Amino acid sequence: MGTLDGRAAIVTGGAMGIGRGIAHSFAQEGASVLVADIDEGRAQSTVDEIAAQWGTPAHALRTDVTSKDDVHAMVDTAVERFGRLDILVNNAWKPSGYARLENITDEQMRGGFEMAPMAAFWSMQRALPELARGGVGRVINICSLNGVNAHMYSVHYNAAKEALRTITRTAAREWAPRQVCCNVICPGAKSDAFARVAEANPQMAASMDSANPMGRIGDPVDDIGPVAVFLAGDGARYVTGNTIHADGGGHINGVQWAPDVD
Repeated sequence: MGTLDGRAAIVTGGAMGIGRGIAHSFAQEGASVLVADIDEGRAQSTVDEIAAQWGTPAHALRTDVTSKDDVHAMVDTAVERFGRLDILVNNAWKPSGYARLENITDEQMRGGFEMAPMAAFWSMQRALPELARGGVGRVINICSLNGVNAHMYSVHYNAAKEALRTITRTAAREWAPRQVCCNVICPGAKSDAFARVAEANPQMAASMDSANPMGRIGDPVDDIGPVAVFLAGDGARYVTGNTIHADGGGHINGVQWAPDVD
């Protein structure tokens, strides 16, 4: 018996990194999972892993979260496939480069807001009737220490993720009477995106490990997935409007984030 038996979840950006870690953790606890990602092949690989390891129902769906039609179809597909929807995780992000604020383009700023707050806004609106139906609805939005600590060279990402935090808190207040809990995780984990930056900035990556109070940057499956499971389960039924920093304490003193930028 898992803590999420009988429940159904969507994880956007679920093909890799933190999204993959959360999808695996949900499946391990018995939830059916729709893995939504623009990379359908990698989404299917995650689903195949889930089937082999946990045997719980899972489905891969190519989803471009910057398309309102795709986002609505994603929610509808989950309900059709699983007969319900209890958990919505908005995690998807497409890397869009690093640059100083004065060099960030309008396209990068618009893209950031389409990927994070707008995509979540669309999915949350569409999912609300189902989330409220069973009395155990959960929204978990993945934000970032980048916004909390105002990391350099990613103003488009920082601003978009902080806007997503505001949407989450507003929804938490408005939807609390319907027993839909909405929370944020700001993770510190070695995702695929982190790995790309670390490869280009090995000294910075090493200093981030050593500067973390726990001496390491976390793992998407072992360190972030269980936090999402807690927020998705009955133990968090009275927890809403919160930001959980799953980062080994990295937010306490700030993070040594200073990649090389022209």
